[in-house]
Amino acid sequence: MLASTSRNSLKRVSKKAALWSSQSECSAVLPVPFFRESIEPLVTQLFKEPARRSAIARYQFRSTGIANVKKSVDALRMCKEMKKEGVKPDIIIYNNLLACVAEDCQVLEAWAIVEDMTSMGIAPDRHTFHHLIHVSRRLQSSAMWDILEKMDAENIPPNEQTFQLMIQRFTAGENLEFALQCVYEMGTRGLVLELPIAQDVIRMAAELGFPRLALDVAENFEATSVRRLSPETWMRCLASSAEVLYSEGVQRCWQKVVGDFNITPDEGLCLDVLHTAGRSGLADLAADVIRVLRNLGADWQEHHFAPLVEALCNAGKLKDAFGTLDLMRSSNIFPTTTTTQPIYDFLKQDIDRVDSAWELLDKLRSEGKTIDRTAINAIIRAAISLSDLQRAVGAYKAFPDYKCVPDIDTFNSLLSGCIVASHRELGDRLLLELKELGIKPDATTYERIIFLCLTQATYEDAFFYLEEMKTQKFVPARSVYDAIIRTCVAAGDSRYTLALNELKECGYTVSYNLQKFIDSGGRESRPRS
Repeated sequence: MLASTSRNSLKRVSKKAALWSSQSECSAVLPVPFFRESIEPLVTQLFKEPARRSAIARYQFRSTGIANVKKSVDALRMCKEMKKEGVKPDIIIYNNLLACVAEDCQVLEAWAIVEDMTSMGIAPDRHTFHHLIHVSRRLQSSAMWDILEKMDAENIPPNEQTFQLMIQRFTAGENLEFALQCVYEMGTRGLVLELPIAQDVIRMAAELGFPRLALDVAENFEATSVRRLSPETWMRCLASSAEVLYSEGVQRCWQKVVGDFNITPDEGLCLDVLHTAGRSGLADLAADVIRVLRNLGADWQEHHFAPLVEALCNAGKLKDAFGTLDLMRSSNIFPTTTTTQPIYDFLKQDIDRVDSAWELLDKLRSEGKTIDRTAINAIIRAAISLSDLQRAVGAYKAFPDYKCVPDIDTFNSLLSGCIVASHRELGDRLLLELKELGIKPDATTYERIIFLCLTQATYEDAFFYLEEMKTQKFVPARSVYDAIIRTCVAAGDSRYTLALNELKECGYTVSYNLQKFIDSGGRESRPRS
């Protein structure tokens, strides 16, 4: 091996010498004897190279190949051959052997290699300790700290790879606190975090529900490194921020994902972002999400626009919220009571807000916009919530002025106001107008008219509407039977037993408070002072 190698080297050197010699004759720059004087020592050195050095180089090259493919069996065969040939391994071969056993977490074998290396008088280097950290990744963390103490005893300070091995261990075990501690320690030492490791830490923080931490690490990494995080990493931060309604994080990540990377999130993530925008009053963000949904090819639905209405109301843009209802109706999307719930929540805080809502509706009408009836229904609900039945009735009478027709929700809201005011006459008139408009009563309508009848001294009509309700295939709620039973018991009306039997036939159980009320003969028990 040595002779053939030397001869080949000699041939190459001789060819180069001849080439240089011819060039020197032509150019008359360097004489031929100069090359002879230079070559002869080199040739002598090649032929006199010890056989052991050639064998070590050969096994170094072979062990490196074995370490790359992580084949422990081949490594053991190589060790057997080295022992047979009497070749003593060096630090490179020992580290390559450690790399093989570290991949399979062969802890005992790794330490045996280190002991053998020490007995040969070879001191471990930083790579040796890195392999030991890697091989003990499935053990308790105390094993890793012991290795780090040994490094310190050998006066080998940790470098980037040392910290990254530690961080990999912590991310695998979802130990976010220690991973962040290593990241901080690297920063104080002026060490740079590798991109894959940084993305693993950010991913773990995001998945564990700490989007603020994830964003801080992400922005700090990009501020101190020339490399940039992948779009998937920012997408994880966006999803984590939206999941916990972290509005600041959602805004920053949305700008990165949609603005910088021009990536379109899926519909589920868009909905999460919409909910965050709605809660935090981020009207511009909510409108941008609606735009992205259209670009995504998703069909606009009521649950897409409800957060937009909420965002506009929380931002104090009530006029735009009313206008969104018209946009929905023109897009063949029908607003519901749930859609206008944020408008109702905004108006019910102050009676002045109820009055100012009419000015906004008038402005929209003057601009050629169509006023949706759900907007007027929200005003009616707000007035009733403020115990102002007169304003609610006035809003009801304003439907023709805005070319709107009331619906069943309008009458149900007004009936709830009649119950609070015990205004049976108005309730009967509303019920008559409902039938004149051809609107079919629903279960809520029957329940509220029954409650209204029970507010009167003569409550016979409550049984009439109860039977009519059952005739329309509606199952009365437990609260309906509870109210009828309590009214009858308080009045000494024995028909409470009929209602009690029907309650049980419907599958309801008699509550403790109701049974106690019946047993007391309608006398509410007073708490002890």
